[in-house]
Amino acid sequence: MPQHETPPQHDAPVHDPVVPSGPVWLERFTRAERSIHHVTALLMLICLVTAALLYLPMLATLVGYRETVKTVHVWCGFALPVPIVLGLVSRAFRADLRRLNRFAPHDWAWLKNGNRRVVDRGRGIFPVGKFNAGQKLNAAFTAGAILIMLGTGEIMTFPGPWPDRWRTGATFVHDWLFLVVVVVTAGHLWQAFRDRGALQGMLTGRVDLDWAERHHAGWADAWRRSRPAGRRSSGETRNAEVRAVDGLPGEDSGEGGSEFAKRRPGMS
Repeated sequence: MPQHETPPQHDAPVHDPVVPSGPVWLERFTRAERSIHHVTALLMLICLVTAALLYLPMLATLVGYRETVKTVHVWCGFALPVPIVLGLVSRAFRADLRRLNRFAPHDWAWLKNGNRRVVDRGRGIFPVGKFNAGQKLNAAFTAGAILIMLGTGEIMTFPGPWPDRWRTGATFVHDWLFLVVVVVTAGHLWQAFRDRGALQGMLTGRVDLDWAERHHAGWADAWRRSRPAGRRSSGETRNAEVRAVDGLPGEDSGEGGSEFAKRRPGMS
């Protein structure tokens, strides 16, 4: 009888669990963090626009309703710290505040080097953590500006208890700091819109691993170290685009890494 040859058996393809074939997304900001940023930014923009309407006579005459504009400006100004204070409930937000408050040696090197954005074989030349030095300085300036604006605004809004020199000084500081905040805010928006990866991270909460390695190499390395050992099934690998992050990566120095390696994406 004729012998039937058995077709050769081919091994099933083995997927690399560390670098999936599809795009890998890292969770950069939780929903709570994005809400804090968006509400604070909206309040700040309203304060800047209403301040311009009050400060520039041409705009004040064009728009009118000075008392209404002043009321909106005052209420939004006093509300500026509220989303930040409420955001302290979020564990992720508190961890990011700690990261923003720490300057590492590579942050100073990043500031001093004019080639800070140079990429070598797909990676940034500095081991930047989740936030670079510019973002840390911007966060510090914003926090300080909000406190100073709040204090001087309180003196201007309720001038009764304060002597003349305090009211005059508060008005001077408030007006000039407004101009500085306009310049810094314009620079912040310019940087955000020229970097689509950073903008995507703030709008959706996720960034591509390639972008992270180019701009935040230390943060990307921390994420890789947080990956579990051993291989996954092919079904889990196919879901890598959705579940690429086992936890929020920490800084390259390890701060916050162990805490967030166990946190599921989306938790605040």
